[in-house]
Amino acid sequence: MVAIEKHAKNMIHKQAMRLMGNHFEITVVDEDESGANYLIGLAVKEIQRIEKLLTTYSDTSETSLINAAAGIHPVKVSEETFRLIQRSIRISDITQGAFDITYGSVDKSLWNFDTNMTSLPDARTARRMVRLINYHNIILNEEEKTVFLKEKGMRIGFGGIGKGYAAERARQILLQQGVKSGIVNASGDLTVWGYQPDGKPWTIGIVNPNLKHEVFSYINVTNMAVATSGNYEKFVMIKGEKYSHTIDPRTGLPVKGIKSVTIITPNAEIADAMATPVTIMGIEAGLDMINQINNIEAIVIDDNDIIYTTKNLHFT
Repeated sequence: MVAIEKHAKNMIHKQAMRLMGNHFEITVVDEDESGANYLIGLAVKEIQRIEKLLTTYSDTSETSLINAAAGIHPVKVSEETFRLIQRSIRISDITQGAFDITYGSVDKSLWNFDTNMTSLPDARTARRMVRLINYHNIILNEEEKTVFLKEKGMRIGFGGIGKGYAAERARQILLQQGVKSGIVNASGDLTVWGYQPDGKPWTIGIVNPNLKHEVFSYINVTNMAVATSGNYEKFVMIKGEKYSHTIDPRTGLPVKGIKSVTIITPNAEIADAMATPVTIMGIEAGLDMINQINNIEAIVIDDNDIIYTTKNLHFT
């Protein structure tokens, strides 16, 4: 009798769940389903840990403690939060303030983007409401690891970078556990590494900004992160015009001219953080900025469905 040796085959295992107020899907390539589920569980725990650290929905999170002490006193935070704020400020500098975690200072009642919103605030009111948005007023003390918001009423929030940071941390956890291939998809902002079981790169769809449940093109990637910001995500129609939820921190009014921006770069945190600033800066200034940074590319679709890309990206 000849013994037949059976080789276990790598398979794709995935789980979807709601985390950080968003739809997450975590995929790992593994031979064993129970092992894969255990690994996915570790990634989920890491994302939940970050959510507790950064959320503004808990009075005891470090973010909420910083906000509560705005204009009053500095707040000592963990090394992790301190470094994330430090990196956020660096991105604010690079984007000339188009990315700014102090956007949390804005009064949500003026820009609620729901069916009850029938008009935009006037320009003067909008400018008055964004006066507290100023990342220069975040004072960091490196030695003490404290954060101080100079003005009363200032608030920080990580909505523009938190998902990407969480996705990047989940990827790192899985890599540390020996996962050679997988995807962390944070509501469309995703990071991928390794290859599919058949040895091919992962295929990522770029959302059609006119039909958000459809894809207008695909790219094959590995060891890369992709993030898209688009006016299809949340918007209102006022007098026949579409206004996206992306607010220009300089004017306090919704940005116009761009339907979607897709960022492609190795780091999910950077991908998440850079998508919205390009939308705010506009096509020419936004692409010029991206072109000056190494290892990052962008695809921009304007209101007329014209596609623009960075100089090193050959996209059809």
